Amino acid sequence: MTVTPPPAASAPSPRILVVDDDPTVAEVVTGYLRRAGCTVVRAADGRAALAQAALFRPELVVLDLMLPELDGLEVCRRLRADGADRPAVVMLTARGEESERILGLELGADDYVTKPFSPRELVLRVQAVLRRQAVPLGAASREPLRAGDLRLDQQARRAFRGERELALTQREFDLLTFFVRHPGTAFGREELMHRVWGWEFGDLSTVTVHVRRLREKVEDDPAAPALISTVWGVGYRFDPVAAGAAEGGAA
Repeated sequence: MTVTPPPAASAPSPRILVVDDDPTVAEVVTGYLRRAGCTVVRAADGRAALAQAALFRPELVVLDLMLPELDGLEVCRRLRADGADRPAVVMLTARGEESERILGLELGADDYVTKPFSPRELVLRVQAVLRRQAVPLGAASREPLRAGDLRLDQQARRAFRGERELALTQREFDLLTFFVRHPGTAFGREELMHRVWGWEFGDLSTVTVHVRRLREKVEDDPAAPALISTVWGVGYRFDPVAAGAAEGGAA
């Protein structure tokens, strides 16, 4: 007799909040994300976005920068200050908004898509961020990564320097993990974008901004970094000797 195994339990649908005051854009983005298996709610202004985020608890927010009531940068800032359940953020920006885009990355946005954009590209970017946000069972070592007084709990996605927990965004955690796993090796920004972000192309200022933010959180003196060094003409290098030397010094 043939026994048919029970169907495997399906993974819960990712919860996505789409925030855009253009109803056509919001409808198109929502449709593509729902067809990709996501559960989606919408908001048309900044205050409604924060209210929906509090009720819906999205895993990711697709966030337009130009919004009524509160702009996207202020929404991103408040989402990032919202405790342990902070969602990932993918920003929608216009081509001429480079300074706002960089500021959004500095506030902790995980990715951005420039208008006009392909909805398919946006879905792929959202899926890439969600993959990095999730840590499947067995995918990360139970043993923490260590470098001097830095300790990274890969399963919980928490980072510490000494006894102090570092408030890292998801992408900052990914970048620090990559550096700790590859000590003493210099990487260019293009290679970091490929190996940490999973992008074949993109704005290299994204890497620059994240390295600067990471230095502000792990270095004793971000203006004179000892852990994440700039290698002129190449990119960046993580120096575990410097991390070890920091042990016992100022946290």
